[in-house]
Amino acid sequence: MKADVLLGLQWGDEGKGKVVDVLTTSYDVIARFQGGPNAGHSLEFNNIKHVLHTIPSGVFHKDKINIIGNGVVIDPIIFASEIEALTKMGVSLEATLKISKKAHLILPSHRELDAASEASKGKAKIGSTLKGIGPTYMDKTGRNGLRIGDIIRVDFYERYNSLKNKHKDILKQYNYNSNIEQHEEAWFKGIEVIKRFELIDSEVEINQLLNKGKRFLAEGAQGSLLDIDFGSYPYVTSSNTVCAGACTGLGIAPSRIGEVLGIFKAYCTRVGSGPFPTEQENATGEEMRKIGVEFGATTGRPRRCGWLDLVALKYAIMLNGVTALIMTKADVLDSFDSIMIATAYKVNGKITNTMPFEIDVPIEPIYKEFKGWKSDITNLKNESELPILLLEYIKFIESETGVPITIVSVGPSRDATIIRK
Repeated sequence: MKADVLLGLQWGDEGKGKVVDVLTTSYDVIARFQGGPNAGHSLEFNNIKHVLHTIPSGVFHKDKINIIGNGVVIDPIIFASEIEALTKMGVSLEATLKISKKAHLILPSHRELDAASEASKGKAKIGSTLKGIGPTYMDKTGRNGLRIGDIIRVDFYERYNSLKNKHKDILKQYNYNSNIEQHEEAWFKGIEVIKRFELIDSEVEINQLLNKGKRFLAEGAQGSLLDIDFGSYPYVTSSNTVCAGACTGLGIAPSRIGEVLGIFKAYCTRVGSGPFPTEQENATGEEMRKIGVEFGATTGRPRRCGWLDLVALKYAIMLNGVTALIMTKADVLDSFDSIMIATAYKVNGKITNTMPFEIDVPIEPIYKEFKGWKSDITNLKNESELPILLLEYIKFIESETGVPITIVSVGPSRDATIIRK
């Protein structure tokens, strides 16, 4: 059996949480393979919105196994708060949630380092979520980090204090006033919550599950255009958000990757700093933000909004080897008279269909205009009910990318999902 991968193709916030929740019925195992609490996967059903930051999006299905992979970084405080919120909803995960021993821990001092580093950049700041993600991955690659498996070692507290003191020395260089100790009580309580769950050698167990024929979905966080290698560097996250990250973040061979499901919005959004060629800093962008409720699930920051960018989308499809596309939030465009898609860029006076290395030069998008469908699609259940003009929009994207759009989301709830033949 092979593992299917679902990931975002833009700058994150594509609606992965809802789609994973919808698709979970077709899988036995859901596993997160990278990122941390800087991700916010929103799910909505029974008119209640749920936001998951660390836990895989299959948790609302009782018979499914959920795994936090080795590529994820975990903040015990945030993890514990998620578990508490789910418990109040009657969702018990002790029997179904497993955590990789090789996943790294976010310390309170990592968050302080994140804030200090961002503050030191001034106007050049990258728009960090200040969750300590970057410093944690830096300690991971620098071979200083603490891992989940370390919490059951007899010398865990010594290891913790040693790393904390290293961080304090760095914070002195920033001349940053921090109070790490005020967060430690909650942090260590979170460690005890983590101990309630099964801590596993995830790479072994995952491959055993695949060998047993279990249907497996790997869930990515953020989006492909935020990848540490292939995103709009340095305005990126600290991990590999592309399909290859599922191999290193779960311990599965490339030959065990099956379908690659790429999810994108019918338009584009971005949180924080960095290039955004199709951004609409005008009434159009404001309308997208208002209708789409475009505010970060993790930070609450307003998202920058703009038209769909096919240059960027095709680039992400290439990097990931996408076999099927999933389009979300088509309903946000219901009221627009005309809709634009960027099909190329003009950079330094030249037309290009590829992503430029230079991100600090003016990039002028070249648009193709579509007539808006001007109808409410939020209550539609079947492809045959979709407006012809929306179907033309979909078919154009399919023809340009060469990849079929198999699912169209027409609203935030679990039921507002149209599966296309």
